Amino acid sequence: MQYDLKATELRREILSMLYACQSGHPGGSLSCVEILMGLYYDVMNVDGKNPKMADRDRFVLSKGHACPALYAILADKGFFPKEDLKKLRQIDSHLQGHPDSGKTPGVDVNTGSLGQGASVAVGLAMAAKHGKKAYNVYALLGDGECQEGLVWEAAMSAAHYQLDNLVFMLDYNKLQIDGSNEEVMSLGNIVQKFEAFGFCCFEVDGHNIEAIVAALKASSDGKPKFICCDTIKGKGVSFMENQFGWHGRPLNKEEFDAAMKELEVK
Repeated sequence: MQYDLKATELRREILSMLYACQSGHPGGSLSCVEILMGLYYDVMNVDGKNPKMADRDRFVLSKGHACPALYAILADKGFFPKEDLKKLRQIDSHLQGHPDSGKTPGVDVNTGSLGQGASVAVGLAMAAKHGKKAYNVYALLGDGECQEGLVWEAAMSAAHYQLDNLVFMLDYNKLQIDGSNEEVMSLGNIVQKFEAFGFCCFEVDGHNIEAIVAALKASSDGKPKFICCDTIKGKGVSFMENQFGWHGRPLNKEEFDAAMKELEVK
């Protein structure tokens, strides 16, 4: 697979569906594309033709507002037709504004309330251990939601129960809806914090799929794993990059046309 071309294709899908429905969250959807690609194309055991297979790996999109990126990949993997992407956020669509496991094939957990996905992922990993199942659990967190206490209670539990089948990945784009993390509520050194909570930690370029996959496949020495993925909010569109105002507003036609021109496959 040509990763760069696929990433560009997915970003075009994301912006097309967000423009069509005139709502949603472009910034954080664009920043996590390569993270999800590394998971779904190179690491996770999933099957688009059998979304509920018992031994599949589980994925929790804790930053649920970034679901356009997840939907684009699930469609590409054959979980549902790509035509469905045109119906994002429509009342009769199975593609809602946040993931819904009761509606969308390939979605394991409903998410939307930030901070809760980490705890759900810990529960899934504990269930796998209790049932002597071999599947792994992956959760993608947003940096803004790491200001929530639930995340740290989950982290403490994950280390206590030695959940080496659990991976937290952080889309570390350093921006949230109201501004920068530093301005709203500083996270300090997030990697050192997860290390202190008992995680095996990695730091990678969140737009380098090879680096992401290497970290995902690396040994965690019997500990839960934390991968800090350094990303750019609005990645791929110059006027969106590192601009918190693009957290959750739609594109007008002029902006959409300009963004799609930047994302033309050369």
